[in-house]
Amino acid sequence: MKDRGKAQRLTAGWFLVSALVSPLAMARAGEHNGADLYAEHCARCHGANLQGQAGWRDRRPDGKLPAPPHDASGHTWHHSDRQLMAIVRDGLAAIVPGYETDMPAYGSVLSDSQIRSILQYIKASWPEQERAYQKARSEDDPE
Repeated sequence: MKDRGKAQRLTAGWFLVSALVSPLAMARAGEHNGADLYAEHCARCHGANLQGQAGWRDRRPDGKLPAPPHDASGHTWHHSDRQLMAIVRDGLAAIVPGYETDMPAYGSVLSDSQIRSILQYIKASWPEQERAYQKARSEDDPE
């Protein structure tokens, strides 16, 4: 009986440690809470669950694309950290000149640190393969 109780405590402790060091937990524990910032500034268009807007791959009558998902089903993870920072801070035209979008530039609203927290929150939702791909892209395209 004593060994069983000890095993249960160790198992519970392991789950607690795993939760504390998970990417999502790290995103929430940063200087800024990326989840809260995302909810405040991004979720209205990109979805509370990072799912994006319906038909995000199909242009609307005005020629613009709906907001894409930020989960693994989208293409956010295809971009380097430098590109993602530029898109959020300066607008998509910063990396695709002349591109028309409804997404505003957030450089006058969010600090670079806040933007990094949001991006960390988004990245924490991706499976390991997408995180590894995005990390490699970022290493090849440093800020």
